[in-house]
Amino acid sequence: MNWSVVIPLILFLLLIFVIGFWASKHIRTTNASFLSEYFLGGRQLGGLILAMTMIATYGSASSFIGGPGVAYTEGLGWVLLAMSQVVTGYFVLMVLGKKFAIMSRRYKAVTLIDFLKGRYQSKWVVLVSAFSIIIFLFSAMAAQWVGGARLIESLTGLSYISALFIFALSVLVYVILGGFRAVALTDTVQGIVMLFGTLILLIATIAAGGGIDNIMADLQAENPNLITPYGAEGTLSASYVSSFWILVGVGVVGLPHVTVRAMSYKNSKAMHRALIIGTVVVGFIMLNMHLIGVFARPILPGIEVGDKVMPLIALEVLPAWLAGVVLAAPMAAIMSTVDSLLLVVSSAVVKDVYLNYIEPKATHEKVKKLSFSITAILGILVFLMALDPPELLIWLNLFAFGGLEAAFIWPVVLGLYWKKGNKYGALASMLIGILSYIIFHLYLPNLFDMHTVVMPVLLSLIGYVVVSIASSSRVTVPE
Repeated sequence: MNWSVVIPLILFLLLIFVIGFWASKHIRTTNASFLSEYFLGGRQLGGLILAMTMIATYGSASSFIGGPGVAYTEGLGWVLLAMSQVVTGYFVLMVLGKKFAIMSRRYKAVTLIDFLKGRYQSKWVVLVSAFSIIIFLFSAMAAQWVGGARLIESLTGLSYISALFIFALSVLVYVILGGFRAVALTDTVQGIVMLFGTLILLIATIAAGGGIDNIMADLQAENPNLITPYGAEGTLSASYVSSFWILVGVGVVGLPHVTVRAMSYKNSKAMHRALIIGTVVVGFIMLNMHLIGVFARPILPGIEVGDKVMPLIALEVLPAWLAGVVLAAPMAAIMSTVDSLLLVVSSAVVKDVYLNYIEPKATHEKVKKLSFSITAILGILVFLMALDPPELLIWLNLFAFGGLEAAFIWPVVLGLYWKKGNKYGALASMLIGILSYIIFHLYLPNLFDMHTVVMPVLLSLIGYVVVSIASSSRVTVPE
């Protein structure tokens, strides 16, 4: 084990634990509602923290480990495709923005499902939403667990199982203790580490490759398609790359762990500041990460598991101690996404199912203990799922995101802006989106040479509008 690499990571984890313990003290002493504090940080996020928590949450193992791995395989075409993520934070805050924050406060919503319950007044909308979150986010969380374990495995030489155990334990401790406030504060630290870590690694990779011109010449000599927009095998068509924008750009509005951030800021000034900071920083980080993946190919040819590109290139081009510091960046990205997903799924079980339909009058202490317990149990279940990982975790992550977007984008967006939308339309949209996404994914992937998510999102929109209009005389929409 190379302790020069491992010690900076250990120090980073200790910093995260300190923040988590500090946040847990705030939870014990706050006068605010426990649920609002534990799952939303008391709705007190400023602009910088809001921007960084959105970036760190979205910049996950898929982005930091899986994304560069695919870029290593596909070349500059995947960099072009990945840059559609630049608009993520902008779209979330612009589309949801003030209206979502105002309505979530009116409904006293702590979770996305709280908002849907208040807007549609339907038990079935709540239950289908909770089911969708639990099923799809389990896949997303498993991808993060795998990414964290592979990173620790690459750096320490430990077995995959041992690395997975260390990662799972580290995340569970501070998420269970600190809740959303710990997540948001650590996301700020992690976002800053990602920003500077990717920049340092990109510069070092370019230097190790003899400059950009030399790297491009090596890529051209190996396979001219690596420096085109179409991928190594010419499979990244213009329609596929364009449609990918739906998945990682516009559709992100429907991701529960991202939309909940739009409930948590304290005022309009914080939101506007987060719009600017978030858009600039996410673009910078995404470009750096995916260029590193492509530029690593001439330096480290023949890597069999793409998910190992980031740790291997860092160890190759940086001094050991600096590699440890820089690799805190992907660890930061993975941990920040895991903690957010854990809280979203935990809140779906505790707040949206248990308190709404099983024991509405549960005591404060019981809710608190149940929140901690469910979060721990979910983490253990995801650990078990991650014992048998896929070769490239990005596909598992993107599958989960596509399913959530197909389920939630129209009930959220049209629920905000279209008064005629009702519970029947929302339920139809979610069911059509989920079922069609699974069917297309299994039997008709990339129909019309577009990403699988496009047709389900379109069909769920049609279902929402048609069913809402057809049933409008039967429903009174809450103001």
